[in-house]
Amino acid sequence: MELRKVVVYHVVMSLKAPFETSFGKTVDRHGVIVEVEDVSGEVGWGEAPVDEGPWYSYETVGTTLYVYKEFLIPKLLMLGSLNSPEEFLEAVEGVRGYRMAKAGVEMALWDLKARLEGLPLYRVVGGVRNYITSGVSIGVIGDEAALIKAVSKFLDEGYRRVKIKIKPGWDVRPVKLIRKEFGDIPLQVDANAAYSLDHVNIFKDLDMHGLLMVEQPLSYEDLIEHSELQSQLTTPICLDESIKNLHDAKVAVRLGSCRVVNIKPARVGGLHETRLIHDYLMNAGVPIWIGGMLETGIGRGHLVAAATLPNVRYPSDIGGSSRYWEEDVVEPPWIVRRDGTISVPEKVGIGVEVVRERLDKYTKTKLEYT
Repeated sequence: MELRKVVVYHVVMSLKAPFETSFGKTVDRHGVIVEVEDVSGEVGWGEAPVDEGPWYSYETVGTTLYVYKEFLIPKLLMLGSLNSPEEFLEAVEGVRGYRMAKAGVEMALWDLKARLEGLPLYRVVGGVRNYITSGVSIGVIGDEAALIKAVSKFLDEGYRRVKIKIKPGWDVRPVKLIRKEFGDIPLQVDANAAYSLDHVNIFKDLDMHGLLMVEQPLSYEDLIEHSELQSQLTTPICLDESIKNLHDAKVAVRLGSCRVVNIKPARVGGLHETRLIHDYLMNAGVPIWIGGMLETGIGRGHLVAAATLPNVRYPSDIGGSSRYWEEDVVEPPWIVRRDGTISVPEKVGIGVEVVRERLDKYTKTKLEYT
């Protein structure tokens, strides 16, 4: 790869419906798209799914654009040519943190590498299947009738697993309602770090309802207290925010902090770190699945590729384009089939093409670097 240009797009797209978690409600989804162009004219696409504020992560659109301008993109362009995305990561090792910003560039380089090699991305990263199973994530609705209607709708659409977001005051009751209405469907809950060990009785109640897992119940930086909670539960704890890199995964396994891990490739710094964590956890006997952060169809392409890795043992939070957007910025759109699977494209790169007219329509700021 010999780069001649990098283009960064700050996009704002309205969700079809608001999405609420324990830390807030999203109506307009901000994000940063990265385009890297090779001297051959071929381009690769990546996405940093940062938000306008530091809600899920300390990284925001503002911090990402600043770090790109001052540090990451100058170092990338100084490399001139590179054989692999890992060379970019090595070049920016001195920049601490900003994993989502790094991931946006790193994943664009993976897409470019795959396109230049004439291969689909999933094969380049070591994927082993040409389809993935899809689960759906339902935000904090707060209305029981609306919750039942939403679950019914997504089951009819074929999603293999239902996850509901919970927070204090909206946790055991919605689980009981779903179990009463739909029986023993694959069901899990996600707290997004909304609880403490003082809420242990809530988790003991949840433990009685046959959940696949309880995702990130305690602090987003914690590993110790999750170990204490896991020792009191039969239901597996799944860590999300607490696993930022391979080191965190190793500590979590040694402490017994979880029995499942949700890897969000952007959260851990890209596909290279995703593979490192994946390989370690597979050897440790800890299954994973791939999570999303309301990405456009660009970021979704990278999630799909990651979800083909062999240790992905649960349905991943990768919905179809129509789950979130009236129109996506890619063609063809990502589609969940009636059997709850998404076909993995055999086309080169992420397997879909960016529709530039749509991307321009949703772009608030566009910056070019040469």
